[in-house]
Amino acid sequence: MTSVLARVPRWAAMAVLMVLVLGPLYWVTASSFKDREEILRRTPTLVPESLTFDSFRQLFTATDYGTYLTNSFVVALLTAVFTVLVAFLGAYGLYRLRVPGGDKIAGLVLLAYMIPGTLLLVPLYQVFAQLRIVNTHLALILVNVAFAAPFCTWLLRGFFQAIPKEIDEAAAVDGAGPVRTMLSVVLPLMTPGLATIAVYAFVYSWTEFVFASQLLISDDLKTLPIGLSAIMGQYTVNWGLLMAGTFCTMVPAIMPFLFVGRYFIGGLTAGAVK
Repeated sequence: MTSVLARVPRWAAMAVLMVLVLGPLYWVTASSFKDREEILRRTPTLVPESLTFDSFRQLFTATDYGTYLTNSFVVALLTAVFTVLVAFLGAYGLYRLRVPGGDKIAGLVLLAYMIPGTLLLVPLYQVFAQLRIVNTHLALILVNVAFAAPFCTWLLRGFFQAIPKEIDEAAAVDGAGPVRTMLSVVLPLMTPGLATIAVYAFVYSWTEFVFASQLLISDDLKTLPIGLSAIMGQYTVNWGLLMAGTFCTMVPAIMPFLFVGRYFIGGLTAGAVK
């Protein structure tokens, strides 16, 4: 009986946390299947009384949501690929090779992640304007990689430290050079870590708003966060349309995290204690 009572505070905290996290997600999901009258009703309903897909049909036929969705997929996917490449090479050099001052460099890399991105908005815009890549997806991809790579590099620390360095020494004895050891020995063992940072970079790019709103001008280049703000309207809000758009936007970001979430938490824990 005493052990059960001791667990009550933990269960209560978990219940509150689940309501705070899952409550908004459920409300968006349920509202996306309601009609306009039910959404605006003074007494809210937890379960849709009349299940309808009109908001989704209108979303893909009456708006440019399909274009925004494609643009976000392209930008997020390329951001994830280049972030994995940069973070893996950087982390391998800092945490696997004996680089003089590697610990200090690693600290500076993490410090760069703490700089608010809005402080760099104007200088970055000026640089991209001189390079004539404003209003292109390339500019947004470069910004996303620059802000995601430092944290991903630090996140890989725990994964690298979990791989014994004796494996590198054994590969060297067999005649493998540094590059072959990195690609043939270390890289396959880093698959969970690489999947983790790929998902993080994908979600980071998927939800980025500030730089996307300033660097992308043409409607056919805008990503989902900017597109959703355009769907809202200036004077009136079609809540069913907005909820359907929000639902279709959050599903691609949530699904990958469900598969690599444990690795992500493990990387944060390992990086914090080692």
